[in-house]
Amino acid sequence: MEDLKQKQSLFKDVQKMVQSCIQCGTCSSSCLAVPAMEHTPRHIWRLVQLGYKEEVLNSKTFIYCASCYYCTLRCPRGLPLTQAMAKLKEIAVKTNLKKHKSSMNFYKYFVKNVCCHGRVNEIELMTNYLISTKNPLVFLKYAPLGMKLMGKGKLPFGNALKEKGILDVLFRKVKEVEGKI
Repeated sequence: MEDLKQKQSLFKDVQKMVQSCIQCGTCSSSCLAVPAMEHTPRHIWRLVQLGYKEEVLNSKTFIYCASCYYCTLRCPRGLPLTQAMAKLKEIAVKTNLKKHKSSMNFYKYFVKNVCCHGRVNEIELMTNYLISTKNPLVFLKYAPLGMKLMGKGKLPFGNALKEKGILDVLFRKVKEVEGKI
């Protein structure tokens, strides 16, 4: 019940952010991720305005948002569209939506990896992520890509990362801003 109330409250926040959207399509024409999205940003904002919460949250459109801020910068109404997409991601995380579990799990391991090394250690990231799926067959799906990358020398082995801890100050500040400290 608490999750439902929280989801409704957060969704209302998104509705307020986009309530004055005039459906001009500038956000969609600015978005580099549109080809991967189920709905264009303009369509998502219309669904949000109309209160189609489940349809919005069951799409992966907001997951594909790269947070590049093009839509926000170009919006003629000055709407915080990137923040609205981030808020939709927040709803998915806080309410533990099953459809987005894999994406959120990948994100969690990505951030953890960058926190630990100061950059991405691809082998460690993918190993931890694939183990977290608890499906041994998933490794087979990515094996051809891994072999191709190894063949081209794109996957560093060993402890080639020397930047460990370089971003600690930044991540501490993020936790402080998010109220987690």
